[in-house]
Amino acid sequence: MGNMTLSIPDVMLKRMAARSEYKWSEVARKAIAQKLDEAEMLEDLKAFAKGEKEFREGKTISFEKLAKKLGLENDLQH
Repeated sequence: MGNMTLSIPDVMLKRMAARSEYKWSEVARKAIAQKLDEAEMLEDLKAFAKGEKEFREGKTISFEKLAKKLGLENDLQH
């Protein structure tokens, strides 16, 4: 597992110290994981919107190509 160093304002550090019942590294890990999930979901939505736009413009895209663009080709069963 990798390590990461965060710089936080002294005021925040004092507030965190007053709440020692929390595992702040776990709080940070969860916040980072949530932000990554949101970013990946946004990428998927953008890809979907692009595909929908191409469809409306009369461009065609195969199901397999779309699945590959979305990184789902291994998840699909034929």
